[in-house]
Amino acid sequence: MDKLKIYLDNCCYGRPFDNQNDIDIFNDTQAKMTIQSLVKYKAIELVYSSVSIEEITVYPIEANRNSIIKFIENNASYYISKDNDNTAIALTDEIMKTGIKRKDASHTACAIIAKCDYLITTDKRLLKYQDNRIKIVDPINFLKIWRNL
Repeated sequence: MDKLKIYLDNCCYGRPFDNQNDIDIFNDTQAKMTIQSLVKYKAIELVYSSVSIEEITVYPIEANRNSIIKFIENNASYYISKDNDNTAIALTDEIMKTGIKRKDASHTACAIIAKCDYLITTDKRLLKYQDNRIKIVDPINFLKIWRNL
């Protein structure tokens, strides 16, 4: 069986830097770090995009930004570049017609273009979006799915 391909949206990358006193954020963070380990040890494949990098480069805390970029550079298997812009823009516009905001629609479009199995997010609004081309789940539910494969 081929390895699962996942796309983490930027709220997942930033989750470990959020206030961990909130139990939901803490649980999301623990699940995200487990997913990161699965990527690191090549159990699953990570996809990222020019959209991810553009968002990450504006993170206000340099150490956090550098940590995320280093993880991506060392562990990602696939990159969706600006070479895919025409396809990504059209798909982003299509997704936005359902009420999804531009950044989330762009991440979703990139995940679809890369033929990812899962887009993993902690964004409540994006979790409600359904598309037969991609499964959208939060980190905790992704791990439940992965454990049952």
